[in-house]
Amino acid sequence: MSADRAVLDSALRRGEEEGGSVEFKERLTKDVHLADGRLESLAAQLRHRVLSGDGEATYVVGVTDDGGVAGIPPEEFSETMDVLSLLAEEAGAHIDDVGTWNARAAGGDSEEGLVGVATLKEGAVLDTDDDHIVVGTAGHVDHGKSTLVGSLVTGQPDDGEGGTRSFLDVQPHEVERGLSADLSYGVYGFDEQGGPVRMDNPDRKSDRAEVVREAKRLVSFVDTVGHEPWLRTTIRGLVGQKLDYGLLVVAADDGPTKTTREHLGILLATELPTVVAITKTDMVPDERVAELEREVERLLRNADKTPLPVARHGVEAAIEEISEQVVPVLATSAVTMDGLAVLDELFERLPKTAREAGDFSMYIDRTYSVTGVGAVASGTVRSGTVEAGDELLLGPTADGTFREVEVRSIEMHYHRVDEARAGRIVGIALKGVKEADIERGMVLVPRDSEPTAVREFEAEVMVLNHPTRIDDGYEPVVHLETVSEAAVFHPDAGQLLPGDTGRATIRFKFRPYLVEEGQRFVFREGSSKGVGTVVGVPDE
Repeated sequence: MSADRAVLDSALRRGEEEGGSVEFKERLTKDVHLADGRLESLAAQLRHRVLSGDGEATYVVGVTDDGGVAGIPPEEFSETMDVLSLLAEEAGAHIDDVGTWNARAAGGDSEEGLVGVATLKEGAVLDTDDDHIVVGTAGHVDHGKSTLVGSLVTGQPDDGEGGTRSFLDVQPHEVERGLSADLSYGVYGFDEQGGPVRMDNPDRKSDRAEVVREAKRLVSFVDTVGHEPWLRTTIRGLVGQKLDYGLLVVAADDGPTKTTREHLGILLATELPTVVAITKTDMVPDERVAELEREVERLLRNADKTPLPVARHGVEAAIEEISEQVVPVLATSAVTMDGLAVLDELFERLPKTAREAGDFSMYIDRTYSVTGVGAVASGTVRSGTVEAGDELLLGPTADGTFREVEVRSIEMHYHRVDEARAGRIVGIALKGVKEADIERGMVLVPRDSEPTAVREFEAEVMVLNHPTRIDDGYEPVVHLETVSEAAVFHPDAGQLLPGDTGRATIRFKFRPYLVEEGQRFVFREGSSKGVGTVVGVPDE
């Protein structure tokens, strides 16, 4: 439910006027309002309201023509929003925001229902280009990754107490909002001249939407968890999203820890081009920063990677050389803002890497239910494009089947978009399914794609760390896309030792998933971990 009912009360007080921007509608249905030429007349009416409001109109839904609060059932409210969206598109406008209230709470004496206020604005929904990179952050708890990102997206120095970190916290109202699909807890961008487009207050969804509207290039951050007990969540953030780059932080006052090495291993093992930022340099002498730079360089060389100190070789070299093998290293401070201009230049110029052509697919990471909209599945588009109105398959369910659904609408960073492409973090509102029936690890694919769920697949695996050896029947958790599931390993050679690479048959313990050749995954059990690539998927 919307928090501020003053919006509704104001619209009701203003009422409908011949030359005004407010329109009352009890309900809109496809059968009635999109038939026999009514679409054109209603679109013309909507266009008139938008022009009367200098580019903005207000539609109050669930009220009678005289402003009486009637309320309509949630499913009728959803259909009304669908029709209103089509009318807006016909009129060259779009729905910018929707607030909903309980009809009885709004003052009506009818049965339970919804009343809503839709704000419509002139112009088509946002159509972003492909130049949008997604960066996954990693690092030990209290090493300053969230603070660093908070200062990047706002341009504000930290107060020395982690104040900008609060901008990246997931708030309860974000979950209630649902369609934000705010898996990336920070976003900023750059204009056509390369200047940064930042947020004044990331806690306001309007600020994030403004960045999406104004920026020529977008940079989204998937912020992971630094606590050791939540490494599973970190793996899901780094493996389950379609990332372009990794950003690993190491605090100058602490240095690399066990968690640092774990996160670095995951980033590099999944072949993600990575930047290492030494943080909190304001807290230690210059000699300590130089010492830590050498320590990080040794750490990278021990992992068979080539460090590239940005202070020594320059930003140009870092942009040209960064790869799965070459890792730029730089010193930063969110308090003094040292090094943040270098990160700005890197993120403004680094090329997009996570493009995948082909049919649309998206592994689901989170689910929501939004009043008046329904079930929302969010995640990162893995390949292809998706548009509102597309017919998709959702699954697999526990028995391996898929169900038909339809895309109601798409939203990115609190801004509605008409389509989403590979690499975008989005929320997709779905028709034909309840939120309770959607689970993390499911996938959305085109209706005609004929996907097959499997319990078992063949993989080439590498054991990064294990106290003894991996024998037949070993049971770690496999993290593949957004799937996190216990699985049984059957090495072809009977066993695998630390450092070994070999073939294995892997079988999910509890249910099937959609698995495809070429997908990379991480497996972990206790202190043991490894990586793998799917090389064969049998027909089932």
